[in-house]
Amino acid sequence: MNKKMKTILSAAVLGASLFAGTTTEAAKNPHHDVLDIAHRGASGYAPEHTLTSYKMGDRMHGDYIEIDLQMTKDGKLIAMHDETVDRTTDGTGQVKDFTLEQIKQLDAGSWFNEKYPQYANPRYEGLKVPTLEEIFKTFTKNKKYYIETKSPDVYPGMEEELLRLVRKYHINKDTLLVQSFSKESLLKVHNLDPSVKLIQLLSYKKHAVLTGQEAADMKKYAVGIGPNFNYLDKAYVQTARNAGLDVHPYTVNETADMQKLIDWGVTGMFTNFPDKLHRLLKENHKAEAK
Repeated sequence: MNKKMKTILSAAVLGASLFAGTTTEAAKNPHHDVLDIAHRGASGYAPEHTLTSYKMGDRMHGDYIEIDLQMTKDGKLIAMHDETVDRTTDGTGQVKDFTLEQIKQLDAGSWFNEKYPQYANPRYEGLKVPTLEEIFKTFTKNKKYYIETKSPDVYPGMEEELLRLVRKYHINKDTLLVQSFSKESLLKVHNLDPSVKLIQLLSYKKHAVLTGQEAADMKKYAVGIGPNFNYLDKAYVQTARNAGLDVHPYTVNETADMQKLIDWGVTGMFTNFPDKLHRLLKENHKAEAK
């Protein structure tokens, strides 16, 4: 075989092997970039922001534990969505007016049994509000955490305390995501630790429009955006993706909506039912592998 033929044959073999590797990888995990984010844990099935809910979301193959932060009177970060304890505990009042000891006396589970009797469980009665520190201790450093600084203007020092705990528990910052509606809070986190990946949360009250310039501006400090899904369209998602932003809409609980968003090109989504999204991604994988 002459030298020229050997070169042609080698190139053909190399090309075939590269092509085979690419298609095999794509077939093996066609939706590898669609994150299943367990919103407040598996909060469709268990009381939100409790260790029980987070553990359930983990068992249901959620890729991320999503945590909303509030801060107590004595400066402790706790997992709770609202600024008040009224909705998800048997207490009344602003989180900022409670010490951690007082927060720990509250029942954070019974409300769920009353509101969602179809998912009620006696074990939920008396569940406690966890601190961020307890969550880190429970799930350890290599779990994937998606953490929101809620109402940072109400809680001076929230960002510093969050990053202190991230350092103390050696949380894997390659996968850690910090999100907020507050651009100021995100920029503060960035200034304190530029290695932390940030997500800009967005809320729309009508049809969502995103310009290329707006997307480019957010890309300067954030790796992605988190818009409410119900006002999005494919053009919005593609504008964000073209700017290099991940797109993680919230909160998506119906399978048809999940599929639509996947088809539009989102890279993840928040759901109260992580098992639903997991099943859908598996079904899509099987269909594409045929």
